[in-house]
Amino acid sequence: MLTTGKKIYAASDMHLGAPDAEMSLVRERHLVKWLRHIAPDAAEIYLIGDIFDFWFEYKHVVPKGYARLMGTLAELSDAGIKLHIFAGNHDLWYKDYFPEQFGAEVHHGPIIREFFGKTYYLAHGDGLGPGDHGYKFMKRVFTNRFCKWLFKWLHPDLGVGLARIVSGKGSHAAFEKMATTEVKHLGDREYLYQHAKAMVKTHPEIDHYVFGHRHMLLQEEIHSQRYITMLGDWIRYFSFLEINEFGCELSVFPMQEHPIVQSVASEHSH
Repeated sequence: MLTTGKKIYAASDMHLGAPDAEMSLVRERHLVKWLRHIAPDAAEIYLIGDIFDFWFEYKHVVPKGYARLMGTLAELSDAGIKLHIFAGNHDLWYKDYFPEQFGAEVHHGPIIREFFGKTYYLAHGDGLGPGDHGYKFMKRVFTNRFCKWLFKWLHPDLGVGLARIVSGKGSHAAFEKMATTEVKHLGDREYLYQHAKAMVKTHPEIDHYVFGHRHMLLQEEIHSQRYITMLGDWIRYFSFLEINEFGCELSVFPMQEHPIVQSVASEHSH
């Protein structure tokens, strides 16, 4: 039972680590500022995938960096705020680090939760809906137990280095494009729209579908009083969803020192 006045928060697609440590640190500091800003009235926080541009947990090693975020997650956990971490298509390989260190729940697929009398379907979004068979095949490969076992035998310097080469978001050019170019909304051809509309037919109890992954900032009605939210990202929008007893609303936490993104974010601020 949620306490009156408390809220649920969700955000996705920070891609920390991309395109380099210096630029990532700016976003990490801003993310920490937002987390501390919402902490006083947060009951639960859902980080819905691609928090990191790459994440792999070896038995005794996790990726270097992110000290400010990790310290803040510890503070939030110690304050009694429930944390939820979703595996995205860039940070597939979570194991026990976040549950052990922060008491967080780690989700490797969609979940359904009830907040304030409404039912929410939350998912990163990768691999959902029809089509995209190439990615779905690669995801099966990447999450295969034997493949993960093979990868863990690579020295971390080699494993992380290879992953950053494979990640298209790791390059400066790709990152700049993401920060300055709005993702085209494909309408009914959006895989996640198709997935949500199919779910409406089989799960009429779900009121709201919440996705990351597409780096698109929008909230629309897809059926009679059934809604879809695309969470945007923390590269272009610095956006988040706030759920309270009166409903839910997309907002942004503008980064004043990031003039390109700030000019875009201000268009969406409330």
